[in-house]
This record gives sequence, structure tokens and C-alpha cells, in this order.
Amino acid sequence: MNLENKELKALTVILRASQAIQEVIRKDVASYQLNATEFAVLELLYHKGDQPIQTVGKKILIASSSITYVIDKLEKKQLVTRRDCPNDRRVTYASLTIKGNQLMNQIFPQHQAIVKKIFGCIEENELDKTIELMKRIGYQAEKL
Repeated sequence: MNLENKELKALTVILRASQAIQEVIRKDVASYQLNATEFAVLELLYHKGDQPIQTVGKKILIASSSITYVIDKLEKKQLVTRRDCPNDRRVTYASLTIKGNQLMNQIFPQHQAIVKKIFGCIEENELDKTIELMKRIGYQAEKL
């Protein structure tokens, strides 16, 4: 197989693996009556604490117009609340509520177990190499 065909094969393999992983994650979080984006917001707030809403969108890679909708949905579920920044009126923070924190305490270990199963087919050194290679590919793609 020549280099061009290997590159196309690598792209196909990466995209199919990504789709398969996303489907497993989608099913996992759906069992908690959440979609993947809602879960990503909750996970970010759970691990990083209160975040400016604009930052949340950037960190979980969704458009700023969509993050407002997601935060609204999470507020209706009483999992997240908005809080004004005392120093800058232009900034609003997203915060986990007590209910949101309790939910994440309950479901995150189960989610983490699913992720562990996904990567259970490779050794730790292979996982380190995979992370390194995917970062390099991602950075290269960002340059284009």
C-alpha cells in the first residue's frame, strides 16, 4: 500500500473509531436522560468548577449560540445555574447545582468504567502513544 492510500486508510480508521466511541458515549449518557453535549458541560463543571459560559462553549467545542441553549436545558433540569460575575457584568458563570453535583457523583464512576472498557484493548504505553499521535495529527490539521 502506498503512502497516499495509507493516509486515506488512517483517516477512515480514525473517523470510524471516533463514530463508534461517540455512539457508546451517546448511549451511556442517554441512560441518564442527558445528551452528549449536556454531559460534556456537566463533566467540565464537575471537574473544573464554575466556568464563564463563553469558556464552556470553547472547551467542549460547541458554538456560543448553542451553549446558551444547552445551559437553558440544564437549568430546567435543575442541574446547572447561572451566576453573574461580581467583577465584570459582561460575564456569566455556569455552576453545578447541588442536584447536578449529586448526579455527577452518582454517574461519573459508571461513565469512567465505560471509557475504561473502550480503551481496555490496548496497553498503557499504547494509550500514551495514541494520545501523542492524535495530538500531533490534530495540531497539524488545525494549521491547515
